[in-house]
Amino acid sequence: SNSFLRMSYFPSKKKLEIGNISQVKSSVARGIKSSICEQYPYLEETGVIDVLIPKKEPVYVGKCEGHVQVVTINNVPLFFQGRDAPWCPTLRILHQYPEMMKRLRADQGAIKFVLSGANIMCPGLTSPGATIHDEVEANTPVAIYAEGKEYAMAVGLTKMSTAEMRTMSKGIGVDNLHYLNDGLWKLEKID
Repeated sequence: SNSFLRMSYFPSKKKLEIGNISQVKSSVARGIKSSICEQYPYLEETGVIDVLIPKKEPVYVGKCEGHVQVVTINNVPLFFQGRDAPWCPTLRILHQYPEMMKRLRADQGAIKFVLSGANIMCPGLTSPGATIHDEVEANTPVAIYAEGKEYAMAVGLTKMSTAEMRTMSKGIGVDNLHYLNDGLWKLEKID
């Protein structure tokens, strides 16, 4: 689909601007919460989901360019979703709860490209310096780590399964949706 042609959801280095932020009905909030839990069972199993989205807390959803929605609570962005795509955590949330997502590790050579918003190519995920920590199918949200680094540098959506990535010597393995120092990272709190 069109929304995946561009490099990332938040390409600008400027702080992300979220428009039309509105409180959602509690039924909508429950729907968002349950689809997040379905995507990330860890959050429900550990009770973390009720820390992130407490039962009585009002949930707000804002829109940004390119049909991306962002869920915020107390003015803090928590999850985002592109058109027809799964909900993904912001990197700040992922850094707090690294076990919530499946993990792929890109090699040293890929790092500067990922941090400029480029998609992650198969060779960067299957070379000797890279690690496929978790086997995943296509269209799975994944945390992208860098060789030798502790914290995730990006959140992406797989274009193919990890089994297929291993057989590809070129091509995009993961769409880079959100990366360190992009517009969403810079928006810690909505003024």
